[in-house]
Amino acid sequence: MLQRVAVVGAGAAGLCTARHILSRPGHFAPPVVFELSENVGGTWCYDERVGKLDNGLPVHSSMYRDLRTNLPKEVMMFPDFPFDPQLSSFLPHQEVQRYLERYCQSHGIEPHIRFNTVVERVKPVVVTAEGEVEERTTWEVTSSDSSGHQKTETFDSVFICSGHYSDPHIPHIPGIENFKGKVLHSHSYRFAEPFAGQSVVVLGAKASGLDISLELANVGAQVTLSHRRPRLTFPLPAGIQQSSSVEAVEDDGRIRFQDGSVTEADVLMFCTGYNFRFTFLDAAQLGLDIQDQMMSPLYRFMVPPAFPSLFFIGICKIICPFPNFNCQVQFALAVLEGSVTLPSRVQMEDEVRRELQEKVERGVQHRHLLILDQDQWEYCNTLARSAGFPLLPPVVRSLYEEVWRQRQIHPKNYRKLNYRLISDLQWELIN
Repeated sequence: MLQRVAVVGAGAAGLCTARHILSRPGHFAPPVVFELSENVGGTWCYDERVGKLDNGLPVHSSMYRDLRTNLPKEVMMFPDFPFDPQLSSFLPHQEVQRYLERYCQSHGIEPHIRFNTVVERVKPVVVTAEGEVEERTTWEVTSSDSSGHQKTETFDSVFICSGHYSDPHIPHIPGIENFKGKVLHSHSYRFAEPFAGQSVVVLGAKASGLDISLELANVGAQVTLSHRRPRLTFPLPAGIQQSSSVEAVEDDGRIRFQDGSVTEADVLMFCTGYNFRFTFLDAAQLGLDIQDQMMSPLYRFMVPPAFPSLFFIGICKIICPFPNFNCQVQFALAVLEGSVTLPSRVQMEDEVRRELQEKVERGVQHRHLLILDQDQWEYCNTLARSAGFPLLPPVVRSLYEEVWRQRQIHPKNYRKLNYRLISDLQWELIN
């Protein structure tokens, strides 16, 4: 009997899952991919609208008009599907969207996608078949299409590929109701021109905070980049000054910082990341604790130990996304095929607890426990060795780390560089 798999989301992770399922017709029926919108691409599909769509659903994408990738295409690609070699290394988002559309087309995925379909509920059903001793879990997936027609279908496994860049995380700031200007999250930022000549306090100096601050300074906004990280040491444009984190908004609407200084501002923009949000899951039923910026326990950052036929793809942060998804999907399918045997529920829970505890002891904050960063390479290699698929070529790590260094030195100009992969071990600069 071929296994039936449901895939939630047709962004990069969902397309990657569908592609690998379709390449194993001896084990799996073609997947059913549920996609909320009318396009593939997920967060890469730019939508100028913000807030709510005509159908009442929130806008999913957080893409802004002038975003360019902060990883070169040579590192970003699915390992078995290169970008067009004519393109420069750092791409506008439209090129990534085109790449995903090409990936979808090339692997014949589109006929298996149900567009404009909302997943309402994913629910485990534990059954014991007649004459069998072992319990088996199947999954009831309830979805509704654009006409509101609802249906429930049964699957052997579900892959959650709905991303985690669509539900804005807005930290509590005492007195924010006193602020007299505009408050928004980067999720609703599309382009800089409306902020020309305004004073903007940007909260958060990670990728989007820094990127958006540079865009705002370009149109003549006066930017205060407020963050709690060590002071950025590279040269920033004249229109950007750094400050400590925002402590509160005073009664008169001025913003007070941790160092005691205060400022007036026209705009307060949160570049403070996103929450995990899976409205169609009952976390407690799955033995999961899902918080704003953390979810646990997930064995190998993918599998709830209580339900090892449910897989979350792409939950980790600070990773090379497409190569990471590619490794996770192949590992998950090896589990379903039976070529990888997972430990018992108790063993998986213990391992997750031990790993997280080690991170906490190293001083990692709770909200950063799903950041892989330097650990991503060993993580991908462990999955590859367990499941017997090719390891990521070492050149991916080598170029990723080189670009990270360049970004620290030239945050404005590192995207002007172009690279080429020469072999699995070597890259070269081609500017």
